[in-house]
Amino acid sequence: MRRAPWLLLTPFVVVFFFAFLLPIAYAVVQSFVRVERQGLFGEEGITSTFAGVGNYAAALENAEFVASIGRVLLFGAVQVPVMIVFATVLALLLETASARWPAFFRATYFMPYGVPGVIATILWSFLYLPGLSPVVDVAEAVGISIDFLGPGVVLWSIANIVTWTYTGYNMLIIVAQLKSIPGDIYEAARMDGAGTLRIAGSIQLPLIRPALMLATVFSIIGTLQLFAEPQVLQSVSPAINNDYTPNLSAYNSAFNYNDYGVAAAQSVLIALAAFVLSFTFLRLVNRKEKL
Repeated sequence: MRRAPWLLLTPFVVVFFFAFLLPIAYAVVQSFVRVERQGLFGEEGITSTFAGVGNYAAALENAEFVASIGRVLLFGAVQVPVMIVFATVLALLLETASARWPAFFRATYFMPYGVPGVIATILWSFLYLPGLSPVVDVAEAVGISIDFLGPGVVLWSIANIVTWTYTGYNMLIIVAQLKSIPGDIYEAARMDGAGTLRIAGSIQLPLIRPALMLATVFSIIGTLQLFAEPQVLQSVSPAINNDYTPNLSAYNSAFNYNDYGVAAAQSVLIALAAFVLSFTFLRLVNRKEKL
């Protein structure tokens, strides 16, 4: 009987090791290795040498990579709060006593998450392209000229796609927390004369804080992993280069320049940045709760 839990956990542990821990360990090892090729295409031999922190230095000396980090930080500072607010409002509206067909609307709002990111970006690109987009045509008809794929706007066009895709996912996280609130609390609040807004502000929002924190941490991590949307839009937007986001920069280093050591170092730096940002957010929130 004592072995039963371990037997049940074995499939998960095996998959977790080979699909998560092993790739991370391999990336860390590769980040300290420099591959040297003899000959134009390495036909005379390939040797691997210890690079120390040389790959990390090369990654941080890449101005485009550093700029991409700043770009996604700006992206996250605007997009993540907007998405969490939208998700929270939708969840609260769907869980009110007067909500009609809540199951239908939950499924409807969650549906964009079921669309693969590449397909979603292709669909939205038709709404961004001049000559194809009815939005652009209507804006031009009323005298508004907007280039959704231009240098100053394309980042927020990507933010719109990400918000459309993941708001429903975060909404379900919050809905699950709302459903765990005992009904007795709502009954007591209504007996005291509390209305819908008072219940939302005084009862629901404080009790769903763990769900909000979880959704925010997931969103912070996802921001630094931004890849599919800018890569697809790159074909229609000259403002997006091969180093537009940190993940694109690592992909570019690995598969366009065959510099896997620098790409691994960039990947490790992205992971560290995600950890630091998530840890800092949690510490700040916990500190406010203690105060």
